[in-house]
Amino acid sequence: MTMEQHIEELRAELRNAPTLEERRQIESELNAAIEQTDAEIQTLPPH
Repeated sequence: MTMEQHIEELRAELRNAPTLEERRQIESELNAAIEQTDAEIQTLPPH
């Protein structure tokens, strides 16, 4: 699974989270995945 797919899966889970606690957990995981992706993009050479 690519990071992009993982982020989309987390977004789908977030939309369907039944409790506030679960929503907060998923939001945390989603934010971490987005930050990791942003960091990886920053290390890529310019085109």
